[in-house]
Order: sequence, then structure tokens, then C-alpha cells
Amino acid sequence: MNEHVEFVQMETEADLIASFAVMQQLRPHLTDATAFAAQIQRQRQNGYRLMAARENGQVIGLAGYRLTENTLYGRFIYVDDLVIDAALQRRRLGEQLLDRVREETRARGYRWLVLDTGMHMALAQRFYFRQGLLPLGMHFSQDLSQ
Repeated sequence: MNEHVEFVQMETEADLIASFAVMQQLRPHLTDATAFAAQIQRQRQNGYRLMAARENGQVIGLAGYRLTENTLYGRFIYVDDLVIDAALQRRRLGEQLLDRVREETRARGYRWLVLDTGMHMALAQRFYFRQGLLPLGMHFSQDLSQ
């Protein structure tokens, strides 16, 4: 089913713009492809990578992750974004993208792969459980723009 899918790092501005429509399905607040490409280029300076699943040259899924370090995990990979085009879900592409990120984590000698998902995202939570990821805590945030 996925024999024509390739997994590639998206690095050029054209790559990032080609990724925008799929990313926007996960992050609907993003409204401008050029601004998105510029933001990803800035994030790359802090270790962010964007891997795409492409089929016939078309981006059909994305894993955005960063190489980072803290006192809890040491060096680890944090998955910021994982999205498959809504029309193409159920093809195990999310699992395949996550496997590629796991491979990179292991290849770097890192022990931990970490991600957060919304409390309201029951389907995503079930997917992560099936993938062997377990909840170890709660993520708290506060909007300070008020």
C-alpha cells in the first residue's frame, strides 16, 4: 500500500511551502505558507527537523521534531508535529514516520523520544499508546498575552 512512499527531510523553502497544506491540517492557525517556511527555517537553528512522507512527489504526512537536551531526559528528540493528510489516514503512515524518528533517536545514541498531545485528542492518544509511548506526566501552559 505504501510502496511508493519516500521519507525525506524538508529543507528548502520550496520543500517547506510544499509541506504547508498538510501542516495546516494539524495547525489551522497557520495561514501563510511563506511565513510558515520562514518560521521553520528559524526553528531549524534550534535543532528542528521536518521529515515528510511523499508519494509521487506530493507531501502526504509530516513529522516535525527537534534535537534537544534537558536535565530530565538528557539529550532526546521531541516530536512537535505529527500529521498525515486526513484523506490518507489508516495507511500506517503515522507509524512509519514515527519509526523514522525513532531510528534517528537511536542512531544518535539518545534514550528518549518525547511528545505531547492534547487532552481532547483521544484518537491521537490511542495511536500513541499503540506505538508504545506512555504518559509520564502532564504538560502545563499559561497564555501570558492577557
